[in-house]
Amino acid sequence: MADAAELPARLRNVFWIGGGSGAGKSTIARRLADRYGWRLYATDDVMHDHAGRTTPKDAPYLHNFIAMDMDERWVSRSPEVMLETFHWFQGEGFGLIIEDLLRLPQEPCVIVEGFRLLPHLVKPLLATPEHAVWLLPTPAFRQAAIQSRSVPGEGFAWKTSDPATAERNIAARDHMFTRRLEQETKRLQLCTIHVDTGMAEDDLAEQVTIAFGL
Repeated sequence: MADAAELPARLRNVFWIGGGSGAGKSTIARRLADRYGWRLYATDDVMHDHAGRTTPKDAPYLHNFIAMDMDERWVSRSPEVMLETFHWFQGEGFGLIIEDLLRLPQEPCVIVEGFRLLPHLVKPLLATPEHAVWLLPTPAFRQAAIQSRSVPGEGFAWKTSDPATAERNIAARDHMFTRRLEQETKRLQLCTIHVDTGMAEDDLAEQVTIAFGL
């Protein structure tokens, strides 16, 4: 890992899209990557790889999660406990994202997206604040987004003994996480966009483009 003081300069070619679950991060990042010829780095896609690069010492929440069965993960615990103990929400493995980005060439630019981009971890890496934005979905937008890409009977909630409870717990946890992102971005004076069901994809893409100063 590079010296922390060097990171903003070394990552000046990176644009960051964080936010809550179902906010449209992946969709907008793909659109911008295609439009500008940028490299796309989706943090969801590397979670399995990153989990394999951790140890119980440096990622205790992650390894506790791995040891749980599906009901322990999603049914038997409260949404509050799920929020506070979810490894990616605690920033575990974030350093591996930075390691990956530092291995990439300076050109073309890179657009990074995912809920793992916690505001307090991203801000010290910004050469300019305009290179980061967080999408904050309303519960209605999140529900519509999740439903649009889900197949009945499939998904990890259906691997539990009580899929309905699992889905309610996950929705409540995700809502609390979005509220936390809203508070943290406000405190750190970082850019956010609220995403509701009345917002078209083209409008959201345009707002992100403007936020990035493109």
